[in-house]
Amino acid sequence: MEKYLIIIEKAETNFSAFSPDVAGCVATGDTVEETTVNMKEALQFHFEDINEIPHAKGISRHLADGVFDKENIADEYFITEIEIEIPQQV
Repeated sequence: MEKYLIIIEKAETNFSAFSPDVAGCVATGDTVEETTVNMKEALQFHFEDINEIPHAKGISRHLADGVFDKENIADEYFITEIEIEIPQQV
């Protein structure tokens, strides 16, 4: 299992989430909790469909890389980690 950092942003009427470790994988929901669940499902589904699964970098690496600059994320955001079981690769 690996823990992937996710960023949940507040939009006008809902929330959206992304992981800076996994380009192109996003999720939305009506609440932070629903968005977190949806993002976990999106990551699991995404990993089943790709050949090379990216490794989780951790928050300190993302801080150093500038992921949390105001240009990159919304004014209101939440940061959490999601534990994902990595599928066996063939």
